[in-house]
Amino acid sequence: MIQLDAIDLPGDLEWIDEHTWSPVGQSLTYSLTGALIVEEATQQTGRPITLQGGRRACWVTKTTLEALQAKADQAGLAMVLNYSGTNINVMFKRDQGLPIEARLVRRIENPGADDYYYITLRLMEI
Repeated sequence: MIQLDAIDLPGDLEWIDEHTWSPVGQSLTYSLTGALIVEEATQQTGRPITLQGGRRACWVTKTTLEALQAKADQAGLAMVLNYSGTNINVMFKRDQGLPIEARLVRRIENPGADDYYYITLRLMEI
């Protein structure tokens, strides 16, 4: 099971960008003489954590989706993500689109509290 601030999420949500980030940031610039200036430093925060489900797995109910959306509607909200037994301090990542995307698993006219959605959550470590 995965938890985001006490909201239970499916344990098989995939962390799709877990291995696509480096803790070392780098800046390359050129001086007026044309010399390359390389600056590197350890990034202390900002690691992306994108949790993604799919049409065939990792579904959440409308009730869970609404609880997540209520959190996403709060600017600057710091949360704790428990992923595989590890607590990570996170907040929603908004710089590349919506922090939550959701689609109904099965199209229905008026989804109820127990109808299912598959989701993508965009978070970042803080």
